[in-house]
Amino acid sequence: MNDSVDPFEKSRALFERSQQAVAGGVNSGIRKMEAPVPLFFSHGKGSRLFDVDGNEYIDFQIGQGAILYGHAPEGMADALAAQARLGVHWAAQSELECEVAERLQKMIPSAERVRFNSSATEVVTAAFRIARAHTGRKLILKFEGHYHGWADEGLVGFAPPADRWGTEDEPTRLHPSAGVIESVLGQFVVARWNDIGHLRRRVAQYRGQIAAIVCEPCCCNTSCMEPEPGLLAAIRELCDAEGALMIADETITGFRFGAAGAQGYYGVDPDLTVLGKAIGGGVPFAALAGRAAVFESVISGKVVHAGTLNGNPLCLAASRWCLDRVLSAGPLHPAPLNLLGRSLMNGLSELAARYGVPLRPQGPGLVFHSTMLKQDAPEGPILAYREYARRHDAPRWAHLRRCLLERGVRAIERGLWFMSFAHTEEDIVETLHRAEPAFAKHAAEWPLL
Repeated sequence: MNDSVDPFEKSRALFERSQQAVAGGVNSGIRKMEAPVPLFFSHGKGSRLFDVDGNEYIDFQIGQGAILYGHAPEGMADALAAQARLGVHWAAQSELECEVAERLQKMIPSAERVRFNSSATEVVTAAFRIARAHTGRKLILKFEGHYHGWADEGLVGFAPPADRWGTEDEPTRLHPSAGVIESVLGQFVVARWNDIGHLRRRVAQYRGQIAAIVCEPCCCNTSCMEPEPGLLAAIRELCDAEGALMIADETITGFRFGAAGAQGYYGVDPDLTVLGKAIGGGVPFAALAGRAAVFESVISGKVVHAGTLNGNPLCLAASRWCLDRVLSAGPLHPAPLNLLGRSLMNGLSELAARYGVPLRPQGPGLVFHSTMLKQDAPEGPILAYREYARRHDAPRWAHLRRCLLERGVRAIERGLWFMSFAHTEEDIVETLHRAEPAFAKHAAEWPLL
């Protein structure tokens, strides 16, 4: 870390400058959460990221999960440069479309057909539209705490405040943003994650009306809550019985959990799959994959799916390189990432115990959440959104995160840590070495705040 009086001096100045031109000074609202100031970066390499003040970080934020391959991998840079010399955009077809789609078919058994977009938020919108056209129904069932993009439909019921949760039986369909088309909220049913009985009751309550059930197979966006045994199978069973589509939002889990994503990792076959982040390795690229029969409405033109930048050759060239990198990792992937992540989780837990900090990492390892228990909160894994809201001490985690940041360890503001192909055992050792004084500082300062 820079030894100057203010190690983030240049970032502060750039943030002040940015606010005079960029609305709010950032281009995604969540970035304003970073304390003490939203950081500005100059470059990255492998597992390391460097800010404009010259501070070096071991990066576990890793582009919000998109940089599965590490920062600035040379092979990807070469692939982008080669395509840029041929053309960056044609608004037409290229052989690259076939090559990327065929790789997805090879990797994901349920990916019989594919369509490309620039962001996972777009793909979610397309998936919901296709589901409604395919079934002739309007309702989408989703789960509390699951994030499906920032659009009007994606955030319904995502993270409501406690005084607006609704009842245990009827979770709220609240959207966190103003300006949303109010009638959109009525197109959703919200269920509690990891409660198969509640899910069955919700489906029975709306029998014959549900077009699709959508979920993050592992709820990475909220406390990294893995599915309890039988949950994903129950979703599949209910969709089959109801004639509804199962949509797996693998924006985060896709390719990180293996070549077949979380659906391969947990053993379930959805009808549609949302792919983002790691499919492009940092370029704006996403895909919708699924059963051929489900895409008939798109093929016939009954459902409009369009976009000037869909199938952009520059993004396709990057994606081809990324998918080949996943394929080259072989059948052992993601076991090495899980081992690295669990080693880090164990080390963080040991530091937490040593300094009396109620940090409880949870998740499979390749991605995990650093839950910070509130005073008198019960121990044990967090399995549902309301448990997370009741038990996780977000302000205290924010303080520890800042202490870690000042020591050159960067995790995501909401508590997520991602492993990448660039992280090594040496990185984990160095991270824990840097983390110890951060825990000591946090333990000394937090009771005084």
